[in-house]
Amino acid sequence: QVQLVESGGGLVQSGGYLRLSCAASGSGSGFVTLRMGWYRQAPGKQREAVAIFTSGGSPNYTDSVKGRFTISRDNAKNTVNLQMNSLKPEDTAVYYCYARDLRTWRVYWGQGTQVTVSS
Repeated sequence: QVQLVESGGGLVQSGGYLRLSCAASGSGSGFVTLRMGWYRQAPGKQREAVAIFTSGGSPNYTDSVKGRFTISRDNAKNTVNLQMNSLKPEDTAVYYCYARDLRTWRVYWGQGTQVTVSS
């Protein structure tokens, strides 16, 4: 079983920045075997992928955040981060950490962290 805990959300003005972090834990699950990413969901809207590491190890971003968001991972700390710059009101959503265990193909989700960007 893998547990994912997000942090770093908050309220920020348009043009500001935030850095989200996701800490992974769980016995029997090596962090390097997890394909990590970030999703987001606004109220009444479908959950969408924001940034996900590909099987080749490079990140894949949705078009609306390219050039503004950067995903990274720290295997020594078992964390994945999302640096969000030049934030826009359209970025307002609950952001969820995502992991797929490549050994079992099982998907895990964090509890979500709220990001609100004021205009």
